[in-house]
Amino acid sequence: MTSHAAEVEAARLLLTRLGVTPEQLLTSTTPPTAQIPTFTTYIRQVAESVSPGTRRIYSTYWKRIEDVWGDRRLDEPTALEIRQLAERTKAAAVTRSNARGGRSAAEHLISATRCLYRYAVADGIIAEADNPATRVPKPRRLASTRRALPHSGLAEIIEIAGSTGNDPELDSLVLRFHLETACRRGGALALRRTDLDPQQCLVLLREKGGTVRWQPVSPTLMAQLLAHHEQRGGDPKAQLLRYRNGNPITSRRYDHFWSRIGRHLPWVRSQQVSTHWLRYTTLTWVERHFGYAVARAYAGHEGKNDAGVTYTYVRAALEEVARALAALTGEAHPLSTDGRPSGLPPIAAR
Repeated sequence: MTSHAAEVEAARLLLTRLGVTPEQLLTSTTPPTAQIPTFTTYIRQVAESVSPGTRRIYSTYWKRIEDVWGDRRLDEPTALEIRQLAERTKAAAVTRSNARGGRSAAEHLISATRCLYRYAVADGIIAEADNPATRVPKPRRLASTRRALPHSGLAEIIEIAGSTGNDPELDSLVLRFHLETACRRGGALALRRTDLDPQQCLVLLREKGGTVRWQPVSPTLMAQLLAHHEQRGGDPKAQLLRYRNGNPITSRRYDHFWSRIGRHLPWVRSQQVSTHWLRYTTLTWVERHFGYAVARAYAGHEGKNDAGVTYTYVRAALEEVARALAALTGEAHPLSTDGRPSGLPPIAAR
């Protein structure tokens, strides 16, 4: 028996033991066309499976996909068609003062499409090799125009926040919370009374991607958060930050806040300063005075893709973050004994 014949015979023996016939190997594993859902059907299924944050971001773009391809099957559009739809979405993007040529709209359209096809691959509706969305590159991101605020500019914002508006007490509290924790808006909006540890002056932050971390805050801020809950009520397991009438604040409070600050400070309006600039400000200060590892821990960045292997060995501890906070605010912290001078303008307790 030749070598080739022996290999064929071995293959036949293996197939026999597996209970597979050669004819079955020739049968396509791709689901029949009738079983492949349309975009309208599948978008609704995926929308029920993703997190509220993902649904909020992608819903606009899924609606656009449904308007264009609603009756088509998932296996019909090509990579070229997806790219063409992204370009049309880019061209139709609403022009705002901070617009960047519709790049973000195109990027989100592609991301929303990739999300649909990831589920389709996982469900076995299409094969990974047949996924057209992975063959469409996202637009190159431009460098962010955000930066750390200068000390004088931050002092101006703090002054306006505490002396104008219909609830300066609330605005000053929210402003201080973001400056001390460098958290995102979602972290503040998700804060609950049960997330406060008064004894160690720690707050539990829940931010994007489902990340959860303990973050040090100053004794003054902790006292303000506790007083806020006592005065404005609410379930300890519900949102902590509330209006005077007891209703929880939403992201619209941030929009109104920066709109008001912009009316008093034209440079805030022209440069499109937002809450995320506060995160830049605090983390820049921490990095300059305490190094990259502490700033990374302060920000809650735990991924290793952009940090290198060394970060595994130099990761900062919570006590180091507390030490940086103590220096930032000029207040002693239970987890730190460092008494360096303050790095922020004073935020008066109101």
